[in-house]
Amino acid sequence: MSKLRITLVKSGIGYEKSQKRTLAALGFHRLNQSVVHEDNNAIRGMINKVRHLVKVEEEIGQAE
Repeated sequence: MSKLRITLVKSGIGYEKSQKRTLAALGFHRLNQSVVHEDNNAIRGMINKVRHLVKVEEEIGQAE
């Protein structure tokens, strides 16, 4: 299964509490932090909710 690298590019300050909780659930603590998650529907839904705050890239060349 492919992986996604998600980077927080804009702060969650001033946005709804549910969006801040989504950022926390994705594992973000600070600006410009990147996290890697499996590409699945749950993660895609979370990304969609905060798409204006994050940048998403597909991880390529992952050896398992």
